[in-house]
Amino acid sequence: MDAAGDAMERGDRAPLLPVSQGPKVRDDDSLQVPLLKDKKRAGSKAPAVVLGFECLESTAFNGISTNLVVYLETVLHGSNLASASDVTTWFGTSFLTPVFGAIIADTFLGNYNTILVSLAVYLLGMMFVTFSAFLPTAAALGGATSVFGAKTVAFLGLYLVAIGRGGVQSSLAPFGADQFDDANPADRDSKASFFSWFYLCVDFGMIVSGLVIVWVQDNVSWGLGFGISTACLALAFAAFVLATPMYKRRMPTGTPLKSLSQVVVAACRKIALKAPADAGMLFEVSDKVDAAQPKIAHTDEFSFLDKAAIVSESDMEEMSSEEACSSSWKLCTVTQVEELKILMRLLPIWVTSVIVSSAYAQMTTTFIQQGSAMDMSILSVPVAAASMGSFEVVFLLTWVLLYSKVIVPVLRGFSSGGDGEPSQLQRMGAGRLLMALSMAASALAEMKRLDSAARGEEITIAWQLPQYFFMAGAEVFCYIAQLEFFYAEAPDTMKSTCTSLSLLTIALGSYMSSFIYAIVAAFTATPDSPGWISDNLNQGHLDYFFWTMAAMCTLNFVVYSGFAKNYKLKTVLS
Repeated sequence: MDAAGDAMERGDRAPLLPVSQGPKVRDDDSLQVPLLKDKKRAGSKAPAVVLGFECLESTAFNGISTNLVVYLETVLHGSNLASASDVTTWFGTSFLTPVFGAIIADTFLGNYNTILVSLAVYLLGMMFVTFSAFLPTAAALGGATSVFGAKTVAFLGLYLVAIGRGGVQSSLAPFGADQFDDANPADRDSKASFFSWFYLCVDFGMIVSGLVIVWVQDNVSWGLGFGISTACLALAFAAFVLATPMYKRRMPTGTPLKSLSQVVVAACRKIALKAPADAGMLFEVSDKVDAAQPKIAHTDEFSFLDKAAIVSESDMEEMSSEEACSSSWKLCTVTQVEELKILMRLLPIWVTSVIVSSAYAQMTTTFIQQGSAMDMSILSVPVAAASMGSFEVVFLLTWVLLYSKVIVPVLRGFSSGGDGEPSQLQRMGAGRLLMALSMAASALAEMKRLDSAARGEEITIAWQLPQYFFMAGAEVFCYIAQLEFFYAEAPDTMKSTCTSLSLLTIALGSYMSSFIYAIVAAFTATPDSPGWISDNLNQGHLDYFFWTMAAMCTLNFVVYSGFAKNYKLKTVLS
């Protein structure tokens, strides 16, 4: 990560995905949101500290999540279906809590304080999970109903981890982006590539956990493996606190929900009025009144909401422009209206990402269960099923190289203007298609495994490599672009909130995966048949499940393409 930090200090772009064209900006006078500390100069170490922190935090989280389904099955004696459902539900909660963390950060505490408080809860949860590995698997201190049972302690710790990580994940990426000085050209270039670096740091934890921590858990001790994860988080906590003097911190701006609600109320109150044909007649405060708030250009979509910015005769009589800004349950600015429109435009994009995430959740559940039923070796080298996630990270780096060295140059060759780089929306579409291919590859591998099992043979776990390869491509094209896209499109008052909405798709995708498991069990399991997902996969049809997921992802790609084609990027007047 030292190389990453040095590159960012020099203002170099990260050797990852080139960042595509973001929201259009019309330059007038520079407008910046006030900061508590605005003395940061170019070359600050703060972004590198944030990236290093994320490497350790990701290692800690993945040290628990990567092999969790195996821990629940082998140590806590859960069934295949119940363990997969428990993991996806917990994993989903871990990506649901960032929404609440973002609201707290944007409204009350700010990003820095939210991270500190959340880290304390996070670390406590990690300690509980570690402690559970040292307890008897039935119960401690007498009786199967003891509250000190390993399973009770483990799940208490897991959900404390979910709560604590929610606050960290909602605030860390926006906090890192805040460390750059937009007035400095080198910092602007570094900020543009920050999210690619940040996402690479997230995947760094998957490599360490897959190659080191999973091996320790499987071959030495679950307690030691969880203890290594806990130590990583404790080290990250200490480093983050020690670096406090160099941070630049954004002031909390108040709840964005109030502003959005005001637009709805004001539009409903003026439902009988007709919006003027000239958008310039709609209400907007002058730069002198609110110089710290960047203005957003008017758009024609969702025209009903424009009624909130109509200046009626009563508005003119009751208040001046300054008073109107503070009494906006009757009259809202164009910028307020456009902020709500942005969220409405993002909504269908966001929904289609939930489908992608439900397929992505298979990497920590059914992929591992499928691998556990194979010959867990590649070229005679033992490979744990949970460690296959490390190959996915290697493939992720491969896709990054393919993108920058092959895909973009080829597309530029076909582009008449010479700029053939895909936009963020196009990259997200490619990710959705690759996810469908990953599910199809999983189904083909399972068909091969079932065919071999019927002959009393085992196939090598290397047959899973294609599905991990396509999964990595989906992650590169979808999630990195999605994080950039939601941050770029977000109004300044909702940066943390919109970033958390991007993470929320992973949460809802995991919940959706649990729901799909329940549907599959309800419709395929009978007294004479264990259903598609069986404790003994040789008696089930996991291939049917994967084919169903592939069809769902393909349909999702088609629907997304229609929404993305008509999406209009925001225009900031600054």
